[in-house]
Amino acid sequence: MTAKIIDGKEVASKFLDDIKNKVKDAKEKPGLAIVIVGNNPASEIYVGMKEKRANNLGFYVERHNLKEDVKQDDLLKLVDELNQNKKIHGFIVQLPLPKQINEQMIIDFILPHKDVDGFTPVNLGNLVNDDNRLLPATARACMELIKSTGVKLEGKNAVVVGRSKIVGKPVSLLLLQENATVTICHSRTKNLKEHTKNADILVAAVGKADLIKKDMVKPGAIVIDVGINRVAGKIVGDVDFDGIKEVAGHITPVPGGVGPMTIAMLLENTLKAMEMRKGF
Repeated sequence: MTAKIIDGKEVASKFLDDIKNKVKDAKEKPGLAIVIVGNNPASEIYVGMKEKRANNLGFYVERHNLKEDVKQDDLLKLVDELNQNKKIHGFIVQLPLPKQINEQMIIDFILPHKDVDGFTPVNLGNLVNDDNRLLPATARACMELIKSTGVKLEGKNAVVVGRSKIVGKPVSLLLLQENATVTICHSRTKNLKEHTKNADILVAAVGKADLIKKDMVKPGAIVIDVGINRVAGKIVGDVDFDGIKEVAGHITPVPGGVGPMTIAMLLENTLKAMEMRKGF
């Protein structure tokens, strides 16, 4: 068996085309602001991709570059300005942030209806209540890639490796909404292989290169690799792609899988945030 590759760019293109058509017909442009602190090379790449895609779709885009040694109060001041800026419907503060910044305090300061990353306590709380107003972009990306396979999720065994509030926990809740039976594994899980081997759907979101091996995957499983790791100058995921593609039914590549979909979901959230404001 050779797994079918879930092409994130291809799946994302359908969402992006829909967004572009809606923006073209809209009376105002969706406004997206991106805040980046310091010169993290990976963050620079991600932000550049988001900015370019948003511009191509006709969004109004602002980019705010702050120095690595920015004071927390100055970053909070910028967040407050973006909260009040009527041209900005949604914005993100690119993570990670420098050590002198309390990340959670910054996230907490973002107005929930402008939180297009879906990280604020209000939006995460909405997800717990099955209110999918502004979902965490990466978790939503994982779900759309899973659904693109056409496999029905109801009753399936889903294993999520990783319990972060950015991916692991949100994607687990979204899988529960689809009536899958969900197991969350993490760094303290014993006998990880015993859990992953039973997964019809396996989501790896840890940030450890090649953590999931071929013998840990159930034949025919859907494998979603969220990991981004730099090894010997190459970007690789959390799963052994070359080995696992021989047994899985569907698998996402790294790069080219979850990443492009995450950007599409971020932009869809921005459009949704604009539509939500009209209803306030």
